[in-house]
Amino acid sequence: MHAYRTHNCGQLRAADVGSQVRLSGWVHRKRDHGNLLFVDLRDHFGLTQIVTDIESEAFKQLERLRVESVVTITGDVVARAGEAVNPNLKTGEIEVRARDVSVQSNAQELPLPVAGEADYPEDIRLRYRFLDLRRDRIHSNIVLRSNVISSIRRRMIDQGFTEYQTPILTASSPEGARDYLVPSRVHPGKFYALPQAPQMFKQLLMVAGFDRYFQIAPCFRDEDARADRSPGEFYQLDFEMSFVTQDDVFAAIEPVLHGVFEEFANGKAVTPAPFPRIAYKDAMLRYGSDKPDLRNPLEITDVTDHFVGSGFGLFARIVEGGGVVRAIPAPGAGARSRKFFDDMNDWARAQGHAGLGYINIKSGEAGGPIAKNHGEEATAKLIAALGLGPDDGVFFAAGKELATAKLAGAARTRVGEELGLIEQGVFKFCWVVDFPMFEYDEDAKKVDFSHNPFSMPQGEMEALETKDPLDILAYQYDIVCNGVELSSGAIRNHKLEVMYKAFEIAGYTQEQVEENFPGMINAFKFGAPPHGGSAPGIDRIVMLLADEPNIREVVLFPMNQKAEDLMMNAPSAVSLKQLRELNIRIVEPQKS
Repeated sequence: MHAYRTHNCGQLRAADVGSQVRLSGWVHRKRDHGNLLFVDLRDHFGLTQIVTDIESEAFKQLERLRVESVVTITGDVVARAGEAVNPNLKTGEIEVRARDVSVQSNAQELPLPVAGEADYPEDIRLRYRFLDLRRDRIHSNIVLRSNVISSIRRRMIDQGFTEYQTPILTASSPEGARDYLVPSRVHPGKFYALPQAPQMFKQLLMVAGFDRYFQIAPCFRDEDARADRSPGEFYQLDFEMSFVTQDDVFAAIEPVLHGVFEEFANGKAVTPAPFPRIAYKDAMLRYGSDKPDLRNPLEITDVTDHFVGSGFGLFARIVEGGGVVRAIPAPGAGARSRKFFDDMNDWARAQGHAGLGYINIKSGEAGGPIAKNHGEEATAKLIAALGLGPDDGVFFAAGKELATAKLAGAARTRVGEELGLIEQGVFKFCWVVDFPMFEYDEDAKKVDFSHNPFSMPQGEMEALETKDPLDILAYQYDIVCNGVELSSGAIRNHKLEVMYKAFEIAGYTQEQVEENFPGMINAFKFGAPPHGGSAPGIDRIVMLLADEPNIREVVLFPMNQKAEDLMMNAPSAVSLKQLRELNIRIVEPQKS
């Protein structure tokens, strides 16, 4: 018999009754019934119930063990009595009557329980992450993550892609988020950077003729944490293709994403390919977001024209000053009390906005301050234009276009949630396309890139030379699922003269471009194919599939909100000897 186990803790069935077996694992739970002691023994694969009676030597050993101690148990498989069968457990038809117990490791008193799903403070969970990972939900999430990555790899290879690994130590980039810098010992005063993404390397792979590349790539960005973004590092399905249009990129990745989600959706419906495409401008108008949640059926409408010269003076003045008014429908809300509308207004103010106007319709009669001041005939026209029913409501956001769009989008989400309109049990995908190539930077008072500077402008050189920069669209696209942006991507600008011109519009000289991006610019001088790609986030994909609200629940060893690893005590101070080897002197921050 094996020293530790003949079977794992999720393996034994009714067919094994009568067998002598050996199991090893953690003491998950103990239940003392006086003359009988029941122990749930747990390993990676499952649970097996162990039973021993008071006359047995095994009883005495198991009785004094703390939960989470590691033991090896030898015993006989017996059938459970009919009323004791547990249909929710794979091993629920049997139990093992312990003959011999060997303690491999005694557990001390636990800082957090493993059995059960009680929530614990983040600092405790992260400091003892190895214990947190034993808990069933988190353990299952990590296994799901592994299975998702394996599925993605298979599907990408089936689509004709080949996996390559790009460097981790590279040059710092002047674009994007803050880099993590790594000092060079052999080049005093110089630094490597950890890659924010393999962007340039994957483009260079296309120049090198590899045609269809992918990898499950680690990326490093010194940016603040959010619920859907880990501080420090994350993983993405990075891919790039040569001699492709935007349609070709979509056609390659849609079967992969649809297939992975369908495989792990547990019966939830998944948008079939081809996924809907929504222009950025339309997304901002209709949904108030460039990552629309299509489970929410509500659509925002521009009603600016209705308030030109309106009796509702506040909106009339906003429109006269160049602002916009957006309407967010609230079907059936007319039947709600006034408190529902006032609470929405208070919520908007708490978000830093002036508030939300509203009209509530009860039995066909419009009420509220806007209806009162806008005028009966004008209000009737507005209600008809919006297609509102006799017991509906509508909220209004007004102001500068971008801020109003964002408020309307947030209000759309809140109204959908408050009225129970969000469709459940589905994964709804869409592409957001036709992003603007440039935007106006109010702080710097200049035109700058709005997205990826290496994207191909639609219309190429002709557009750059003849159009207002703010009217130029790019072959840039995001893929969105249930309101979560999974990735950004683009058809790349592979023509040097077009790239120089695009950067010139953003205020960069040719010399600055060549200095900042020498590897890619030099490569493009020797023949670059048209190419494009994207990089869906692995962490966010698993977060959606696991139905988790926070990305840390699907990452093995996440940092906290301050980008600290409480378990390994990182970042930490280093010795003076190490600093001297790297020719580095620490300058303490000035005290305020």
